Amino acid sequence: MTSPPTAPAAPTPIPTDIPAAPAASASPAGPADSAASAVPAVPAATAALAAPGLGVGRVPAPASAPGGVQGAARGSARAQGAASPAAGAAHVRPAVTELRLSAYGAHRGARFALGPVTLFAGPSGSGKSQALEAYGALAALGAGATLGEVFPDARARIPDGAVPDAERRRGFRIGCTVDGPAGPVRLDLAVQAEPELRIVGERLSVDGQVLLATALRDPGRRSVQAAWLTGGAIGVTRAPLPDDRLGTALLPLRVAGSTEGQRQVLAAAEQVVVALRSVFPCDPRPERMREPARPGEGRLLGDCANLADVLRRTRLECGTRYGLLTGAARTGCAGWVAGLDVRAPEGGPVTGLLDRGPDRPATELARLGAGELRFLALALVLLTGPGVLDVDPAAELPTARQALTVLADGLDRDLDGRQTAELLRLAVLACARGQVRLAASAGEACAAAAREVPGISVVDLGS
Repeated sequence: MTSPPTAPAAPTPIPTDIPAAPAASASPAGPADSAASAVPAVPAATAALAAPGLGVGRVPAPASAPGGVQGAARGSARAQGAASPAAGAAHVRPAVTELRLSAYGAHRGARFALGPVTLFAGPSGSGKSQALEAYGALAALGAGATLGEVFPDARARIPDGAVPDAERRRGFRIGCTVDGPAGPVRLDLAVQAEPELRIVGERLSVDGQVLLATALRDPGRRSVQAAWLTGGAIGVTRAPLPDDRLGTALLPLRVAGSTEGQRQVLAAAEQVVVALRSVFPCDPRPERMREPARPGEGRLLGDCANLADVLRRTRLECGTRYGLLTGAARTGCAGWVAGLDVRAPEGGPVTGLLDRGPDRPATELARLGAGELRFLALALVLLTGPGVLDVDPAAELPTARQALTVLADGLDRDLDGRQTAELLRLAVLACARGQVRLAASAGEACAAAAREVPGISVVDLGS
């Protein structure tokens, strides 16, 4: 990114590509797969580009498309006004509506539309788990985690067959679109995995207008050069940002919001952060749920090990959810279920129970099958919200304005057909209100059943 010209020249545009290396170093020419897999170098003087993601090719922007800061400053009100009515009406709560895996593991140039309920299906090795993993990685970065925390084995995310560039660098690219009151906001991220893990490019844009762009300019420094829209007489603000954290998540701490351009940047960044922080990765572990749970505040963990304690809280605090969960248990558990109960001696561990009626002894959760336990846990997750699940939603926005997204890898693992059908019904019921969304991977039997259920989107991989 070039330095800003001196007055009275107009502010220098923010490039809309995501450079991944210093201008002095160019990627060697090679096969398309190699170019897409390696982290390419882009000269600072490259004209503004508007590729629909960070995929194999780079497509020049149409001549009429406003590029850079000047175009963004002129078009900020137009872009926000054009995007907000339609998108804001449908997405009052910020939500991730598209996941992009431009170069990530088994995926190249992939774009997945995400609805209220989205299932990823396909054969083993098609990338179902990787898609959810990438979503979870973006969520963790949006919540403030570092690259090292999110990608402890970053080399495993490099696309298969990726060829390093002249500096032996390889990496991956991911991104998403978040719909909400600010319109559809795109976030794209380029990560270098070798020889050392670091962010080398990030782009935040709304309706084609680039609001934030970062680029690695000096490999010797642990920072990237960032530029974000300011508007007014300044036009653009430039500053270094850490190369191991998501710049979008740092903007609310760096932008004052005193100009129209700054307010547009803040609205877009906060919308993305709110949507990414409101994510609950869920993988119920039956072997842990069989053990009595320590009494606590009743916030369900990702492995659902404290299921009994959360059942206790749900039974005491929310009769409606308790009734729905009891109805689900009658469908998904063997034998007659009169209700869900707990045994909680004062100061002692909490044991979950299936009430079998007045004439039969209760059944402890420890005696249930793995499928029954996973079914109960997933049903509880779908029927609750941020106040019950162990998530840290954005404090600056009321819970009623946030949509919680549940990520479940292997949704139907250990479930039979009856349990799967009931779980799909609950997912549609819970997600129709807009407060909960579900993105999950599933086997073919579950996917086949889901294709017949209105309100569920199935992404078929490997076809």
